[in-house]
Amino acid sequence: MSIALALIVVGVALRQIDRLHFARQRPRSAGVRELMALQRLRANDLTPSLLLTGQWAQITGWWMLAAHGSLLAAAAAAAIAVHFRHLQEISHFAVHGVLARSNRANHLLGEAFVHHPLVLGPLLARRSRHVRDHHPNATLAGDPNLAELRRAGLRPGISGLRYAAALIHPFTPRGIRITTAGLAAHLRGPGAWHRVCAPTAVAAAAYLAGGWTALVCGVMLPRLLLYPQLAWMSLLVEHTWFDPERRIGTPAQIEAGRCLRLYPRSRIFTALAALTWLPYGDLHHYAHSAHPSTRWNYLPALENHLPPPHFSPDGLLLGTTTVARRHQQALTPAPAGLPTAA
Repeated sequence: MSIALALIVVGVALRQIDRLHFARQRPRSAGVRELMALQRLRANDLTPSLLLTGQWAQITGWWMLAAHGSLLAAAAAAAIAVHFRHLQEISHFAVHGVLARSNRANHLLGEAFVHHPLVLGPLLARRSRHVRDHHPNATLAGDPNLAELRRAGLRPGISGLRYAAALIHPFTPRGIRITTAGLAAHLRGPGAWHRVCAPTAVAAAAYLAGGWTALVCGVMLPRLLLYPQLAWMSLLVEHTWFDPERRIGTPAQIEAGRCLRLYPRSRIFTALAALTWLPYGDLHHYAHSAHPSTRWNYLPALENHLPPPHFSPDGLLLGTTTVARRHQQALTPAPAGLPTAA
């Protein structure tokens, strides 16, 4: 167990190298030009490699801990799902070309550390879908993310029971079928031989580290159920998907009308979200949408410089104003003769 704990500590330390490197001389609030200049100055290929290595070192430590009893196995499943979510978000910045200095490093790091082992498909395909199709069309008809939400049943007139099921879509039988079908499709895609080898190596490493418990609780359960649910929750809080406020003007003014800022008044919930399901700047999706080429380290400073978005909910499910309630109201037509809920 001491080796497992040491690996987790080493992994945390490796991740801090990238954070501290980009934190130097970072202002609390600044415009995009100043922050981009600092980002270009700090850009490198080493610290992102250490960051990703640290994530997998921690995952390996949790695989080893999973073999030491049911409580640790359950904790490992939750922790590794969070790490998979972190890896997804790190690779999101590789998709935008700002994880590392060079385009080649962004591509190699994203593929080798995230897309291949987690079976996320080719990074170039994700770049096309996300950068070309999603960003210019967020909340509009051509947005692939909006299409994904609709496939899960989030359409006008949805019943309360179906809406509740849609919030946990990856846990439903249909959601599980979609997840497994996606994995199978990626494994049959271009370069199938190395796309099969990578997850096979991950499964073998988990088994060697913690036996069948690590394989089930450290790979299968997080990848098939827990991580997809975390990613789904993140998708739900990116935009006011079903009732955006159409605006014109600068990128920030446009995005302020279709983005939201979760937990604007709670440091505790902000910290918990950043550590778990909204890592690496995903909590600052509004600032990212306004300026997609900004690395996550500088999004809080950029957000402080921008006008606030039009919706600042207290939570996803719990609070006086929630994302779930707003989405449901937007999808539920008001009875004839009554005003639409705000």
